[in-house]
Amino acid sequence: MGKMGQDRDVDKMNPRNLIPYINNFQNTTVAIIGDIIADHYIWGKVERISPEAPVPIVDVNKENFMLGGAGNVANNILSLGGSIIIGGVAGNDEMGGWIINTLRTQGVDTTGIAVEDGRPTTRKTRVIAHSQHVVRFDRESRGEISGQSQEIILGFIKNHLKSIKVLVISDYAKGVITRNLLKSVLDMAIENNILVVVDPKLKHFDYYRGAAIITPNTLEASAASGINIYDNETLCRAGENLLNQSGSTAILITRGEHGMSLFERGGRVTHIPAVAREVYDVTGAGDTVVSTLALSLAAGAKFDEASILANYAAAIVVGIVGTGTVNREQILAVLTGAEK
Repeated sequence: MGKMGQDRDVDKMNPRNLIPYINNFQNTTVAIIGDIIADHYIWGKVERISPEAPVPIVDVNKENFMLGGAGNVANNILSLGGSIIIGGVAGNDEMGGWIINTLRTQGVDTTGIAVEDGRPTTRKTRVIAHSQHVVRFDRESRGEISGQSQEIILGFIKNHLKSIKVLVISDYAKGVITRNLLKSVLDMAIENNILVVVDPKLKHFDYYRGAAIITPNTLEASAASGINIYDNETLCRAGENLLNQSGSTAILITRGEHGMSLFERGGRVTHIPAVAREVYDVTGAGDTVVSTLALSLAAGAKFDEASILANYAAAIVVGIVGTGTVNREQILAVLTGAEK
């Protein structure tokens, strides 16, 4: 397999050695640029089928809103004890106001969120019955944000360059991540020795060249590399291909129940086995991975150490129905072998 044969055994790494990074989360600030989404949940139960069509009737008993997309990345970092600055776009509507107010109540500076007239705030509504996802419907515009909105985001990040070590690109292909904006951001980051962590969307893969680490899932990695991943050999070929294609320092392929695989320059590969006990909902798991990864890197962890911490965090969040966050006490409990 060439250089990519240098696999490492993470089983020999002591998880307790990662605790100092978690303790340093409170001293770090991570910047986030991306699509901020309002996640709307409608909860209920199904006891009958509609006489009008063969569909379930959901008797609604509650509903709630949570920050999703880049907003969920922000929530996870805050929950883990870190600080954030965030750039994105909201519509001049009720949901946009809710997003901005929710972030402000958490002490977040929202001047990097451009309010764009005529553009709806991205909103995903999920109907959940008996802990099962029944249907989802979206309200959104996927067109590129305006040049003025891009300038607001870019100017906000420029003003905070001295206070950040890591910047997350949370790309949901809802219009915030444009080629021009990302080129300017990556140029600034490289010039200021800031690590850029990307949670990617396949259609924008060529935008990310020069990012420090990109975190595709298996399907995204297969499509972006042109290699169908079905065993260890094809996985390693895809990882090597993506490293060369992206110019990144590392590629972290998230593989669901198979864990994660980290590919670094120089040929080092680290396969990280999954630690999930029971999976209820993968919604937001990618956000949790990129949040924990970025915060760990900002706290001084190496790529492999940060990836292992992200793997533990993902194992916790998939056990939660709905967009979930992880806190530092939960990760500490898993690392020390305790259960909370």
